[in-house]
Amino acid sequence: MHSARDARIAIVGAGLGGLICARVLQQHGRSVTVFEREASTGARPQGGSLDMHPDTGQAALGAAGLLDRFHALARPEGDEWRVLDFATGALLAKRGPSADGGRPEIDRGQLRGLLLHSLAEGTVRWGRAVTGVAPPADGSCRVLFGDGAFEDFDLVVGADGAWSRVRPALSPAVPGYTGVAFVETGFDDCETRHRNLARLVGNGSMLAKGAGKTLVAQRNSNSHIRAYIALRAPEDWHEAAGIDLADQQAVRTHLLSMFDDWDESLRYVLRNGDHGFVHRSLFVLPVPHTWEHVPGVTLLGDAAHLMPPVGLGANLAMLDGADLAHALVAESSVDDAVRAYESIMLPRSIEAATGSARGLDNLVPVPTS
Repeated sequence: MHSARDARIAIVGAGLGGLICARVLQQHGRSVTVFEREASTGARPQGGSLDMHPDTGQAALGAAGLLDRFHALARPEGDEWRVLDFATGALLAKRGPSADGGRPEIDRGQLRGLLLHSLAEGTVRWGRAVTGVAPPADGSCRVLFGDGAFEDFDLVVGADGAWSRVRPALSPAVPGYTGVAFVETGFDDCETRHRNLARLVGNGSMLAKGAGKTLVAQRNSNSHIRAYIALRAPEDWHEAAGIDLADQQAVRTHLLSMFDDWDESLRYVLRNGDHGFVHRSLFVLPVPHTWEHVPGVTLLGDAAHLMPPVGLGANLAMLDGADLAHALVAESSVDDAVRAYESIMLPRSIEAATGSARGLDNLVPVPTS
């Protein structure tokens, strides 16, 4: 068995979970390489705001020695929710931030930047698209790249998200459509250009729910608001409606017709975004998603337990990364470390995925006939 201390470790994917894992390993003097298919850190937008939970995301940041730097960037006031009546726009309920600032918000891009800057130079190899891994042979696992090259490692960690190229080495599972799609847009300079929307959203997030559709708007940094139109619909709903998603005006017109009985203060989200509509179908892995242990390879985050985006995914991915790194430091062999990690992560992820499915049903209620 390979010694964990001298192991050659590869992490596929420079998302939050993979970067936390790399950071904790480097803190303990371990060698690690992160492969990322994106060309650079700014190759694509990183998404909206995340709330970091004390027992998961913040615990992982503490393990990485980055909690103070996180708090310097985070927005405790962002842990606020407003629920509005869809027909009148009236405030139905409000939950303020917890007294101890227990779940502060941070932009995903800011958090990823914090993690990237904490790593040794050259840890992340940008523009290295992994196409798969070969089954362990001669005690090592082979990483295969899109250009035909390969490299061998003692452990390969699939941290490469929903459509993981590492997962097939462990599991035949593929993500399935949840029945919910998000249509995303955004608003800039909200304090001056979108003042009424800014007042509706407040310091954190706002939601309004109708039958099979929900509007969510959340504060980001720099006076930006990101909005999501959540629809319970077939995956091809736009094709059935004859809508070309590239035709922004057609999407806007169709959405306005779908929300024609909603209050005009909420329909503002559909009329006045500064950014184009971006369609995102929501996929999840089967629950439970488990696998028989395979030496030399494991998964974390969405690659292991893709679930609806209701506030748990990023937190769990980060905790996965910290737990795996700690196991590799604590155990004498790579195999013992992976077994110890999977024995904690898999049961935890099943419980979280079950709860997240309920959370999605609460966020976007199923229409009653």
